[in-house]
Amino acid sequence: MQKTIISTVIILTLALAGSAAPALVPGVYDPGSTGCPSATYSNGVLHLAKNCATGTNAAAGADITGLTGQAFTTAAFTLGSAAQCQGGSPRFDIVTTTGTFFLGCNNVAPTTNGDGTLTYTFDAASIAAGGLPFPPGTITSADVLLDVQGTADVSKIFVNGTAEVPVPATTGGTPTTKASCKHAGWKTFTQPSFKNQGQCVSYVDHHAKHGKSTKHSGLSTAPAPAKTKHVKK
Repeated sequence: MQKTIISTVIILTLALAGSAAPALVPGVYDPGSTGCPSATYSNGVLHLAKNCATGTNAAAGADITGLTGQAFTTAAFTLGSAAQCQGGSPRFDIVTTTGTFFLGCNNVAPTTNGDGTLTYTFDAASIAAGGLPFPPGTITSADVLLDVQGTADVSKIFVNGTAEVPVPATTGGTPTTKASCKHAGWKTFTQPSFKNQGQCVSYVDHHAKHGKSTKHSGLSTAPAPAKTKHVKK
């Protein structure tokens, strides 16, 4: 019961730190200001750490936004190694209109990948095989969480078939690197705006080769005006 209450508080705290748009929002729950939990994202990996005793009221994780109103169907994440799965953590916390459901790494049989990483998939079959109830109702909030002592490198986070990644903090302006176009970064630019990642990358590549030009919307540029012929009278 105590774990359920604490977990619910953590879920609500991380959810309040999130945004309405679909995104992965790293954050920590640390009411005692211990400084022991950390959550960062780089190179496609969510790095979670809790550098204090498991019993410490603290956790590291990431809120998963943009799911409100959806029915839960599937979820998955990949860990750097089997040793990073400790006592059901990291896990998904799925909160629906009917209750809170904990989907931990120890609840399903993982698939070992060629590079030694392990993928944990939560669907109707694997959840039932783990003896857990399948989350009914519609989602009100969700997160991925580490609340035991240790570290976890979590990648390839999917919920309902959608890859969950952070949205870059930079908004507006003009992209200057191809990397800034990736992980949905292309959506944040307004000078110009883009329809997809490829268009953003092409824009950066074009300007790297030819230098800056006048402002325009999208990648197309207006043709130079035709020269006017002057007729002598």
